[in-house]
This record gives sequence, C-alpha cells and structure tokens, in this order.
Amino acid sequence: MHRTCAGAGTAIVLVCIVSFVGACDESNRATAPIAQPRLSVNASGTARLVSMNDACDSATFNAAVGPGTCNRPGGVAFSEFVAQLTVHQSAGAWHNAPPRMSAKVGETIVAVNRGGETHSFTRVAAFGGGIVPFLNALAGTPNVAPECAAIPLAELLPPGGTDTEQPLVAGTTLFQCCIHPWMRTTVHVKP
Repeated sequence: MHRTCAGAGTAIVLVCIVSFVGACDESNRATAPIAQPRLSVNASGTARLVSMNDACDSATFNAAVGPGTCNRPGGVAFSEFVAQLTVHQSAGAWHNAPPRMSAKVGETIVAVNRGGETHSFTRVAAFGGGIVPFLNALAGTPNVAPECAAIPLAELLPPGGTDTEQPLVAGTTLFQCCIHPWMRTTVHVKP
C-alpha cells in the first residue's frame, strides 16, 4: 500500500490522535480546496476510487476537541455531530463513498480523504471499533478492531491524503476508518 499526505508530518499526526485528532498546527494543514488526485494504477491500468468524507465545522470541532481537529469552514457543529451519533450510531456526512463496491482481482483502490478531519482507510478482518473510545461508545462499536488497535501513524490520512490498496484478491475485503468506525467500505472482489 502507498500513502501520501497533504502537508502533515508524523509528529503532527501523533498529536492529532492523542487528542482525537486535535491539537494540530493548522499552518501545516491543507486549507485550499482539495484537487483531484492523480490516481496510480496497477499493471492492468485500472484503479477504483473511494472518497472519505466528513462535514466538520472547524469553529465548533476545534473548540470542543482541540485546535487543528478540523480545517474546513462551516459544516456540521460538533454538538450536532454528537447528537447524530447518539441517535443513529453514525453521522451521515462522515462516510466512505461508495460504502459497497465490486472490483476485479488485481485492481487497485485509491482512497482519498476529501474531508476536513484526519481519517484512515484500514483493511480489517471484521468491522469493529476504532481508536477513539468516545466515538466507539456513541457508534455502538465497543470492541476495537485489532487492525485499528495496532494502526501505524503512517496509515492516518490528513485532509487531502490518499491511500492506495493493492492488489485485491478474490473474496470480500473490508475497510474502515479507525477514528470514525462507521465509515466503512466493503469490496466484493471477483476473479
């Protein structure tokens, strides 16, 4: 797998995770609209795109969680985000698109963080909780996915970051965000 980040160093990402992706130095984060990534492709020339989305409101998320948690203006207030999680165990704007997809053996998936918060696109054996206990409780995912419990900092994607997963093998492959565990993609890979 190949990951790229848009302007955040490992030290900044570490600080972000410790505070639920807060306390980042906003001067090192992308602030302009995110350009379309150049998709890297496999030998067959095909790549499938997954967009990781959120709608965080920087003023309220940064006030509640810490500076740098969200780097986009406007959007869903932190209190509304928590209210959505409390009622639905997910927040609609925080999602992977598409949530389900088909692919062929050997194809590549490129996941792009199009939101204002840090995300991950982590291959898991089974969906579970992530690395933020508060969000796990609200999302009804108390059991942390083992792959999330051991997630390397390099797998965390700041806004604009990409993750390339290759090659795909036949069967069902699951991906989730280890910060927002309801953000999931199921890939049915056919020979």
